[in-house]
Amino acid sequence: MRYLPLTDTDRRAMLARIGVTSVDALYPDHSKAMSQGLDAFDLPSYQNEYDVERHLSDLANMNIPASSVPTFLGGGAYHHHVPATVDALIQRGEFLTSYTPYQPEVSQGTLQYLFEFQTLVARITGMEIANASMYDGATACAEAVLMAHRVTKRKKAILSGGVHPHYREVTQTYTQYTEYTNVALEYDATNAEKLMDHIDEETSCVVVGYPTFFGHLNDYKKLADLCHAKGALLIVVVTEFVALGLLTPPGEMGADIVVAEGQSIGNALNFGGPYLGLFATKKEYVRQMPGRICGETVDVEGKRGYVLTLSAREQHIRREKATSNICTNAGLCTLAFTIHMALLGEDGFRRLAKLNHAKALELREKLTGVEVLNTTFFNELTLRLPRSAHEVVEDCLDANGVVAGIPVSRFTDGHDSLLLVAVTEMNSSQDIDQLVKVLEEVSHA
Repeated sequence: MRYLPLTDTDRRAMLARIGVTSVDALYPDHSKAMSQGLDAFDLPSYQNEYDVERHLSDLANMNIPASSVPTFLGGGAYHHHVPATVDALIQRGEFLTSYTPYQPEVSQGTLQYLFEFQTLVARITGMEIANASMYDGATACAEAVLMAHRVTKRKKAILSGGVHPHYREVTQTYTQYTEYTNVALEYDATNAEKLMDHIDEETSCVVVGYPTFFGHLNDYKKLADLCHAKGALLIVVVTEFVALGLLTPPGEMGADIVVAEGQSIGNALNFGGPYLGLFATKKEYVRQMPGRICGETVDVEGKRGYVLTLSAREQHIRREKATSNICTNAGLCTLAFTIHMALLGEDGFRRLAKLNHAKALELREKLTGVEVLNTTFFNELTLRLPRSAHEVVEDCLDANGVVAGIPVSRFTDGHDSLLLVAVTEMNSSQDIDQLVKVLEEVSHA
């Protein structure tokens, strides 16, 4: 094996150490082991190709695509319209099959759209600089916490109860075997938590949701000022990026790092991914930012060109100097985001956000018989129902074909009566009327 570093002598020594005479001895009966494994699945001995295709299609049809029924799902993944132009362009061969732009002289197209993507993210979040994307919003959140520890030389992060549970869990996974500590506050559906009381001289960062997981909107200017007075950073997490078309940019409220999930722009729900992590920060922290950055320059003839300017990851520099082991950007999802934003433009993005909020207002005004916990919101509300939200959702789907939302209990223990309901431009007034009607019928059943 010319590409394996082990010599025959190495192999004999390793086999002797574990007490066998050959590699084959590690696999005493291949056929028997394989058959035993397959028997556990109770599979037929064989089927022809078209029968297998039919069976798999039947299994796939058990799913309910968001486009087939009135759906009010949110909780970090949102049903928005993706223009046909986006899919048509990203399927062009030069985009669909392109890889990491290591050679700028043959990758100018890829590098340019990454540069434009960074510019869009920085402008919309109100930050000075953005990277060329992360895997998704949750990993971007965890990377932001690690970055704050590096910047402040501190080890404690405070995670608001309004941060998405999945983002909190991923952050905990990142840090559980390190010297870092996460103080995860209780989930607070009423938006009454007092973050400022938890900040001390050991705090590296405070992580907040905007909007929160329960849909609340907050002005974080005072919190940012207190964080800075204590030497800590403020990290703002955005799961519904369309909201930034209407809300004050986090950078204008004093955020030091802004992370977001970009799925809402250009990327369909797609049964769970792939999605797109956004990451923006202040210029003074650029060398601590994970991922990589595309920059604009000129060549020897003075012509404009694009290059990877900073790549503080372990593939590019010594491992001990790397800021992250995030290994790539979500390239095709990034392109889809960029194309969709270019089609919308600034005015279109604002109109889309206003339409989403107007739809949520329409639902709020029509709801009766349930308690709405939000006094402020963008396009997502938390409802308190008279009985189990999980049972209500199942009843709405079975009896009326409406996906009424997500029970909060799916994300965290307790809160059995709470239901997250998201309304986007894809929900017609008839959809909203139907939701209000079925909620009234099944909530008290």
